[in-house]
Amino acid sequence: MTKSIASMKRKAATWLRQGISPRRLAFTLALGFAIGCIPVVGIPTPLCFVVALALRLNLPAIQAANYAAWPAQLALIVPFVRLGRRLCGFGSGHAITAAALLHSSPSVILSQMGGLASQAMLAWLVISVPAVVLMTAILTKVLRRIPAVAAAELGD
Repeated sequence: MTKSIASMKRKAATWLRQGISPRRLAFTLALGFAIGCIPVVGIPTPLCFVVALALRLNLPAIQAANYAAWPAQLALIVPFVRLGRRLCGFGSGHAITAAALLHSSPSVILSQMGGLASQAMLAWLVISVPAVVLMTAILTKVLRRIPAVAAAELGD
């Protein structure tokens, strides 16, 4: 049993290293987590894939961080909508109720949901940029303390 745990640790260290520095890995993880918190379900996974390819980031690492963010994504949808309403100058005024949606046409429902999604996306964008910078700085320090990951920095 201990041999399999040691083997798993070696494989994880190799996977984490994959020729990238702790700073680049930290950026990948921070970006994946931030994208994973996008307040529109179904968007983060394909977006992480595209971003990883475009920026030549570690695809497994960005997707792992994306999936780790799933609980946060769900928990942050309402706060992002509320912050987005404030940022757009709507305050906490007229809220959409389930009863009102039941008596609305599909086009009105789509329009209202689109408005909420765009407000939430604005709030996510405002929060995520400084969050990625902060998470990258913290994760870089943490990853530099892991010998297997820090060894990749010597090759940079």
